[in-house]
Amino acid sequence: MKFLSSFAAVALSVSASVHAAVPLFSKSSTSTALSGVFGISRGGGLFGGAGKKKDSVEDVRDKLRAESGETFPALSQQEIEEWLGHIPIFAVTDSNGAGVVLKPDNSTSVMYFFLSPQMANATLAQLKSTNDELDLKLSAFSLGKIWFKILNGDQSDIKLKQPGADDSEAEIGGKVEYRLVPDTRDLLGARMLLTMTPEDGEEMKKAGDDMTPELAQKAVEKAMTESPEFKENYNEIPIFLIAQMRMQKPGGDGEEAKTILPMYFSLQTMVSTWQQFMSAQSDPDLKSMEPAINVMNLHKLVEMMSKPSEIDFRSCLLLPPVPVGPRPSATGSEAGASTSVGMGSGGTLGDL
Repeated sequence: MKFLSSFAAVALSVSASVHAAVPLFSKSSTSTALSGVFGISRGGGLFGGAGKKKDSVEDVRDKLRAESGETFPALSQQEIEEWLGHIPIFAVTDSNGAGVVLKPDNSTSVMYFFLSPQMANATLAQLKSTNDELDLKLSAFSLGKIWFKILNGDQSDIKLKQPGADDSEAEIGGKVEYRLVPDTRDLLGARMLLTMTPEDGEEMKKAGDDMTPELAQKAVEKAMTESPEFKENYNEIPIFLIAQMRMQKPGGDGEEAKTILPMYFSLQTMVSTWQQFMSAQSDPDLKSMEPAINVMNLHKLVEMMSKPSEIDFRSCLLLPPVPVGPRPSATGSEAGASTSVGMGSGGTLGDL
């Protein structure tokens, strides 16, 4: 284990040594896992019509392109940083804010960021259990602040040092791999969306609350082995959206109200929001309408935003993977930072 000393913070891992603390899903828990992924027990009723998607980029473009055929200008790097700025990610650091570098295969130096505070906390606990003398803590940071600077940035000035060592002993220019880790429930949900056929959905829908472990295990195994995307447990971050869902942003200072398309890190949060909206409808036909759910890799989404597009990304809002509210017990650089979520919000959970 080494500390990264040239940045204020980086992170830790779901590596081979700590993966047991945050397992994906065991055979004995797949029915519960599906409920956790979908937010309801009858997930097949929502996702059975999805079938195998074509290329996710084309699928999203087809659903969201402007009816007028208008092409919108690319977002600048600053605009993308602001678009990602209110999304918190979590890392384990020492008391000075230096991140921890692990070697999961004894040859690769790896640093991890977590979208799930629970997974970050599990990793922190696992590391503390192996060496209680290490002064480690959980810190939260802005995804926008690290997207270009660290996750997709230059590593030429990285310095690595052993725990407790002086800065003069640091190794300069060490090669470090950065890994951004999604919540395992959302990763499984993305894989299921890309592999579940209408027939699979009907089978799950008929089972309802009486879904057997065998049926659940079949769906999970298919998702884990046949998904065309999201095959890795890191750096392939699923973003979920429902093309029919919109939010209204109130106008201010003479501006008109604006219609916003929400995009979600959390599949369960998105499904719950959709269900709350539909339950308030008085029309029986609307109440029974099932959503057209799309999933897309965050890196591909940012790449699309960086080019002229038929999608108005300035009218899209990325929602955090966890509800804004009480945060995990983290200290240090996130203290006093804003957790507000809004269009163009500059709020962060810690700056580099």
